[in-house]
Parts: sequence; C-alpha cells; structure tokens
Amino acid sequence: MMNFFRKYLYSWMRLVWLLVKPMSLGVRLLMVRDGKVLLVRHVYQDQWFLPGGLVEPGETLAAAARREALEEVGASLHDLTLFGVYSHRELGKINHVVVFLSRQFELNGRSDSEIEQYAFFDRKALPADVSAASRWQIERLDTPDPQATYKDW
Repeated sequence: MMNFFRKYLYSWMRLVWLLVKPMSLGVRLLMVRDGKVLLVRHVYQDQWFLPGGLVEPGETLAAAARREALEEVGASLHDLTLFGVYSHRELGKINHVVVFLSRQFELNGRSDSEIEQYAFFDRKALPADVSAASRWQIERLDTPDPQATYKDW
C-alpha cells in the first residue's frame, strides 16, 4: 500500500513540475568496488539509479552525498572525489546534479523505506533498465574526460 502511495505521489509531483518549473540541486554517487557499481531501485520508479538525492538547505555537497549514502544504502564513505556536474531538464523542471566517486566505503546492510532494492552490478554488464544518466556516468569511469565534467542533458 505504501509503495502504491509513493508511486502516486511521484506522478502527482511530475504534474506540478509542469506548472511551476522548479529547479533542484542534488547529488549522486558512483560507489565502485571490485569492478562493480552499486545501484538502487526506488519504490516509486521502475529503473536502477546511482544512489543520491536532494541537497538540503544549508548542507554542503559532500555532506549531502555522505548523508544520502547512509540513508539509501547504509554506507559510510571513506573517500569522496568529484566526478562531474550535470544539468537535466524534464517536464520543465531543471535538475542540477553533482556526482561523486567513492571506491572505499563500508555497508551496514540497511536502507531506508524509499529504496526497494540495492545491488552491485558489473560495470560491463548493467541491467537493461538502468537510467540513461546513470549508465552514461558509469560508462565514463574508465575514460575521465575533463571536457565532460559538465553535461547539459
């Protein structure tokens, strides 16, 4: 019942975005271990994504990344490196997303109620239903391009 409500709320929010055209600032995490990347599936969306979320008022980008890692997948991050900054337009909403890379972290096995599932996937064999932005960022792990640290989708 709760997942149905969250999917309904998410659909309603998308309609609101069409009217008010908000702007958001968020963070995402490329958490890589042994050639595998950690992805999450939210209860209100049908794709796999990099973990992350919105930056709260007064919060630094790094603090938001660490908070989201802990909330979504129970991760304590030891290292955190800026990977890129991206802008994405959808239904009139403009999202600015800062992506961080972490290769040293610990998982405690807990996740919040927003996450249906999380799992590690081989970077070269991602599931078909990975979001386009997450796939694009994962594909660039081996070929960092200073010109591609900012992308406007």
